[in-house]
Amino acid sequence: MVREEAERRGDDTMIDAPQITNPKPEDFFNVHYLRIYYGNLFPYTDIHKWLSYGHDGKHPGCDEYYFGRREFSFTLENDVYLRYKSFKSVSSLEHAIKSCFPYKIDIGAVYSVDPDKRHAYSQTGTNVFTPVERELVFDIDITDYDDVRYCCSGADVCSKCWPLMTVAIKVIHTSLKEDFGFKHILWVFSGRRGVHCWVCDPKARRMTNEQRSAVAEYFRVYKGNENNARKVALMGYSLHPFLARSYVDFLKGFFEGELQANQSIFSTKDKYDKILEMISDEDIQSELREKWEKSANRSSLSEEAISLVRWDQLKNTLQSKKHKAPTLRMCVEEIVFTFAYPRIDLEVSKQMNHLLKAPFCVHPKTGRVCVPIDPNNCDEFDPLAVPTLSQLIEEINSGGSKMDVDDDDDDDDTDTSILGKSIKFFRSSFLEPLLKSCKEEIESLYKTKIGKSKDSFSW
Repeated sequence: MVREEAERRGDDTMIDAPQITNPKPEDFFNVHYLRIYYGNLFPYTDIHKWLSYGHDGKHPGCDEYYFGRREFSFTLENDVYLRYKSFKSVSSLEHAIKSCFPYKIDIGAVYSVDPDKRHAYSQTGTNVFTPVERELVFDIDITDYDDVRYCCSGADVCSKCWPLMTVAIKVIHTSLKEDFGFKHILWVFSGRRGVHCWVCDPKARRMTNEQRSAVAEYFRVYKGNENNARKVALMGYSLHPFLARSYVDFLKGFFEGELQANQSIFSTKDKYDKILEMISDEDIQSELREKWEKSANRSSLSEEAISLVRWDQLKNTLQSKKHKAPTLRMCVEEIVFTFAYPRIDLEVSKQMNHLLKAPFCVHPKTGRVCVPIDPNNCDEFDPLAVPTLSQLIEEINSGGSKMDVDDDDDDDDTDTSILGKSIKFFRSSFLEPLLKSCKEEIESLYKTKIGKSKDSFSW
């Protein structure tokens, strides 16, 4: 019960949000907290508007069954997994979530028929149940960077390694806009250790699996596997324009700045040996290794300063000897790309029927909400500052948050609450421009259809 409800009833009972001194996972995430969150704070209307793409029934050109053909997946307590859920309206979606309070909500494709009735169609003997639309999605996980970060490993993340996600957002977002011309792009924190990207332009949603694979492969730089010392092989005399822009605008500065400061990747032998193994010339490897081993115990510099000095030495050595072999020509760039270039899970992007976690759901391991990230200000995003369920409930108890943030008015309380700021950004920066574009497309297609219909009777 929240403060507003308590005041109406005349008692002082509120939501139980105990003070946590030694937090455990269950302190951030439990069914009781989920009931409150999905009962009062989850933005059902905004999610419905987004996934309806203007098909709201208000225009004669709308497809009133569009939202009802979208797949949702619920993961319940004890890993009970429910796929191919579908809902005809926002109220039916809300009712279903409030009935079972899923630990995880995933969003799938729009199918040719209602996913919930797929078995009925399959009995007709024709394979009519097939995905017809799906956002182009990308999944980037910090665990895939474990070989180049030394502050954390596995699911752990901190302020020293999170910038790897930040630079990934910058590289991919810039390419999606400038190289592919996409406009409606949503970045979302996964709730724990990574980021998700939803490209929602009509031409992206209608891509075939082959086209999605082509886009995914466009971003592929890493070759081989984790056992390869040289994971990036940049061939030719110059970089592809996309890679050149990424290197100059984002990767080089990040590698020589934040990455060196946070990870000190040349400071110890076990760290710089990994980098030396990326150099194909064994004589250069030996020369640099000998130089750095001799200076190891004599330097009074900090780890960051040592890393910067050794990086300069490596660059100068490769520059002076790059005539020895073609493989040395791009060696500096290959090292930078190995450490800093986005490590996308390409398989997620290639198939229309792949599921991805819904924005604004809650990660069961952290209790953090999957909030949107502003790609234009992603340097300011702090994953450790993202609100948890317990924090949201404390805010409600203190009177600092509206109980219902699902209306779309411009209420000041919504703007200033912890979750309200994220919902406000979702609406103003992503949803409103998207819906404007979708409705313009629906109107244009309808006029074209009417025009053709008139032409057919003009004789």
